[in-house]
Amino acid sequence: MSEGMRTVLSAFRVLEEVAHTQPAGVGELARRLGLPKSTVQRALRTLWTAGWICPDGADVTRWVLTTRAFQVGQHAISDISVRDAAAAVLHELRRETGETAHLMVREGEHAVLIERVETDHPVRAVLPLGSTVPLHGSSNGKAILAAMPREKVQPIIGERLQRYTGSTIVDWDEFFAELDGVTQRGFASNFGEWRADIAAVAAAILDSSGEPVASLSVSAPAGRMSEQARDRYGPLVIEAAQRVSATLGYRRPVRPR
Repeated sequence: MSEGMRTVLSAFRVLEEVAHTQPAGVGELARRLGLPKSTVQRALRTLWTAGWICPDGADVTRWVLTTRAFQVGQHAISDISVRDAAAAVLHELRRETGETAHLMVREGEHAVLIERVETDHPVRAVLPLGSTVPLHGSSNGKAILAAMPREKVQPIIGERLQRYTGSTIVDWDEFFAELDGVTQRGFASNFGEWRADIAAVAAAILDSSGEPVASLSVSAPAGRMSEQARDRYGPLVIEAAQRVSATLGYRRPVRPR
C-alpha cells in the first residue's frame, strides 16, 4: 500500500471516529485508533481544511463534525428512505408483471441500482446491486431526466450522447423528443438501447418538492418484452412510482377544471 493511500485511509478512520465520539481530542483518537498522535493531528488538520470537521469552540483541541458531513449523511438517509418507501411496491410490481422490478437513483450521468426484486423466470436480465446504467440509454435514466427541466439535461450528460448499441439515441434533437414523449406517456421505454438483450419500462419517483429522486422499472430479456408488453407494463410502473412519491410527501398539482 502506498504512503498516499495510507494517509487517505487514516483520514477516513479519524473522521469516522470523530463522528462516534465527538467532541474528540487528539490523544483520545490516537488511543482508540492505535495511531501515532502526529498521524492523527495531520488527519485532523486535513479534514478541517477540507471542511469536514471543525474545533469544538475556540480551543483547537477537541473536534466535531461540520454541517458538510451531516449534509452528505442526509443524502444517504434520503436514498434509504426511498428504498424503504419502495420495498412493498417493488414486490407488488414483480407480482403484477412476473418480471424483475428495479429501483434506481441518479448519480452523476448514471443511474445506480439500489434495490431489486427478481423474476421467477429461469431466463432473466441480471443486474447486480450497485450496478450503474447510463441515463440516456436506460428507461430508469430517461424517466428521471424527463422529470427535469430540459436545460438541466445536457449539462448532466455532457456534450455527447454515447452510443452503446445500434438502438442508442445519439442525436440531441431526437433525444429531447424522446423525453417529451416520456413526459406525455408518464413512463420511459427502453428496448436494447444500453444492452441489446435488455428491455424495460420505468417511471420517475418524486420527492415532496417535486424533484425526481429515483425511478422504478420493470426489466426483462428483450425477447420476452414486446412493444405490447411494454405498453401494458407502463401504466403499472406509473402507478407504482406515484405511490412511492406520495409516501415521500409528493402531491400532484390539482389542475383547474
